[in-house]
Amino acid sequence: MIKIGMMIADRYEILEKIGTGGMSDVYKAKDHKLNRFIAVKVLKQEFSENANFVSKFRIEAQAAAGLMHPNIVNVYDVGEESENHYIVMELVEGITLKKYIEKKARLSVKEAVSIAIQVSMGIESAHNNHIIHRDIKPQNIIISKEGKVKVTDFGIAKAATSNTITSNVMGSVHYTSPEQARGGYSDEKSDIYSLGITMFEMLTGRVPFNGETTVAIAIKHIQEEFPSPREYVPEIPVSVEQIVLKCCQKSPDRRYQSMSELIVDLKQSLISPDEDFVKVADPDEEASTRMITDRDMVQIKRQSESRDSMDEAMRLKKDVRDRERARSYEDDEDEDWDDDEEDYDPKMEKITTILAVVAALLIGCILIFLVGRTMGVFSFGGGNAGEEQEQAAEQVEMIRVVGMHVDEAKRELLELELTPEIKYEENSSYDAGTVLRASVQDGLMINKGTTIVLTVAEAAEGVQVPDAAGKSQTEATSLLEKEGFVVNVVESYDPQVEKGIVISQSPEAGTTASAGSSITIRVSQGAEDNKVRVPDVMGMEEMDATVSLTESGLTVGNVTQTTHEDASLTGKVCYQSYSVGSYVDKGTPVDLRISTGPTQITYKYSEGITAPTEEPSYQNGMHVTVTLTADDGTQLLNTQTTTFPVGVNYTGIKSATGTIRYSFAVQTEPTTITDPETGETTTEGGGTETKTVERKVNFVEE
Repeated sequence: MIKIGMMIADRYEILEKIGTGGMSDVYKAKDHKLNRFIAVKVLKQEFSENANFVSKFRIEAQAAAGLMHPNIVNVYDVGEESENHYIVMELVEGITLKKYIEKKARLSVKEAVSIAIQVSMGIESAHNNHIIHRDIKPQNIIISKEGKVKVTDFGIAKAATSNTITSNVMGSVHYTSPEQARGGYSDEKSDIYSLGITMFEMLTGRVPFNGETTVAIAIKHIQEEFPSPREYVPEIPVSVEQIVLKCCQKSPDRRYQSMSELIVDLKQSLISPDEDFVKVADPDEEASTRMITDRDMVQIKRQSESRDSMDEAMRLKKDVRDRERARSYEDDEDEDWDDDEEDYDPKMEKITTILAVVAALLIGCILIFLVGRTMGVFSFGGGNAGEEQEQAAEQVEMIRVVGMHVDEAKRELLELELTPEIKYEENSSYDAGTVLRASVQDGLMINKGTTIVLTVAEAAEGVQVPDAAGKSQTEATSLLEKEGFVVNVVESYDPQVEKGIVISQSPEAGTTASAGSSITIRVSQGAEDNKVRVPDVMGMEEMDATVSLTESGLTVGNVTQTTHEDASLTGKVCYQSYSVGSYVDKGTPVDLRISTGPTQITYKYSEGITAPTEEPSYQNGMHVTVTLTADDGTQLLNTQTTTFPVGVNYTGIKSATGTIRYSFAVQTEPTTITDPETGETTTEGGGTETKTVERKVNFVEE
C-alpha cells in the first residue's frame, strides 16, 4: 500500500496523491537520484493480484517506454516493489482536455485546431515507432499550465506490424472506431477516427453518438450517419468541418491515411479556414453502407460483457474466417454459374439451392453453438474441463444494482471484484444518489475486474457545498462524501493550523456544485521542523516589510533600488527573493527591492548645428542667434555666432525631439520707382529686416 512519505526503490519519495483512475492511482513524487519531481502511477491494490490487470499495466509501460516526444507524457522507469506495480513518468501539472472542455463548454476553432495539431504530432511519433494508441480521448490528453498538450495513457496500446492488427480490446466506446466496435482490425487510421471524435467534442462540447448502453453507442458508430459539427455550431469553418468528417469516415480507406496528412490540413485550416480544400471521397462512389450483422452484434456484446476473453475471441474469429472462406467459395461458384449461363440446367439449379440451404443451416448451428458456449449454455467435459473451470472461477454473476444507493452499489460491486465507474445524470424523479442504470445487465456472467458504468441520479439544482474548513480530514471527507462529492486531498505545511485539520477547500463552502464532482481539501501538516512560512511583503514600505519579516522569524537581506513599470509601487517593495507561502529555515535573509518608479528613457544630441541656408537672404559671416529647445520646454542652447557649424554635446534629454531656431538681421537697399504715366520717380529707403528660421531635430536614445 502506498503512503505519503514512503520511498520506492530507495529513490522515489511519494509526496502527494494527484489523481486516480479505474485501475491506478497517480502520485507526485521526487526522484532523489536526479533531483527532479516526477509522477508515479501505481496499480491499485485490489488489482495487483489479478494477472489480467497486471498484464495491461505492463503493456502500458512497454508501449510508452520507447516514446520520447514533446507531445507525449514520457515514461522514465517501471518496476515492482512490495506488490506495488508502478510506472515512473514525466510530471505534467495541468488539466485534462475533458475537464477543459467541460469548463469552457466548447472551444474556439483556433484553440481546438491548435490542440489537435499538437495531439496529432504526438500520435504521429507513436505511429512512427509502430505503436497504435487505440484509446485516444479527451481524458487521455493533458494540457499543462504552460499550454503544452501531451498524450498519455497507453494502457491498451499495441505494437503495430506491417500486417493488420486484430484484438478484442476496445477503448472508450464514445471515441471508438467502427472497426474496433466490431472487434476487427485496428491500425493508425483507428487513432485518426478517435481524434476526429475528440475534435468534434472540442468544437461542439458534445460527442456525436450517445446511447443507453455501450452496445447501443457502438452500433451507432457502425451504422448511423456521422453528424456534421456545423449542425450544432454553424460558425465552424467549412475546412475544419471537412477535416472532422474525413477523420470520422466509416471506412478506414476514406479517412486520412496518416497523421502527417492530417497535420498538413489542420495547419492549412488556420491559414485558409473558409477554403474547401479537404478532399473527401464521394460516398456514391463507394459501396453502400453495410448494415450490422448478427456476427457484429455478438462480437459487440461479448466485448461489452467481457473484454478480456481473448481465447474465446480467437475461436470466434477462426469461425468467422471459415465462414468468409465459405462465402468466398460460394461467390466463386456463383461467378462460374454466370459464366456458364448458356449451359443452364434446372435440375442443377434445384440441387444448388438445396445445398445452399443446408450450408446456411449448418453455419447457423455453428454460430448458435459458439454464442451459447460463450454465454455458458453449452459445456462439455474432457480435456478442456480444467480450463473451463479456471475461466469460471474468474467470472462472477452481475448483480442487480438499479434502485440502490450509489454507495451500496459500489460496495457490492467491489466485493465481487468488479470496477464501478460513476456517471451522474440530472433526474428529479429519483432521490439523489440512486442508481438509474448499469452498463451490464444483471444475471450475466462477466470477468472479474470488468468496469461497470453506473448512471446515478443527480439533483437538477445541484448540491450546496458544505463547509469543511477547520474540520479534521476524516470529518471533512465524511461530510463531503455524504453529499455525493468526490474528495481530493492536498497536503501542505502551515504553522498556524494544527496537523490533520483542513485549511481550505475548493470550490468554496456555500457554492453549488454537481453531485459527483470533485472537492479539493487542503490539509495541514503542521509546521515543518525549523521551517517558517514566507509572508507577502509586496507593496509595503521598507519599514513595514522589515517588521513583517522579523515577526515571521526571518531577517532582511540586501535592500536595493530598481525601476518598476507599476507606478503605484514607487517607493515600495516590488520584489522579494522568496515566493509567498514557501517554507524556509528560520532566520533566512530575504532580499528586497524598492521601486524608484517606471524606467525613464533619456536622449542625447551631439551633432553640429549647421547654418540656416534654407533662408536665401542668409550670407556667411552674419551674426546669428541660435537656440535649441527640447519639446518638453527645456532650453538646451542660446548663443550668438558668425561661424557654423556650432558644436554641441547634450545628454539626459527627456524628450525625443526638439527645435533649432535661427534669428538674424538683413540689410535692404533703397528702391527707385518710376510712374509710367507721369514719368515721376520716387525712392523707397532701405533698412534692417529680421529673418527667423526653425528646424526640427530628433535626439538619439541613450
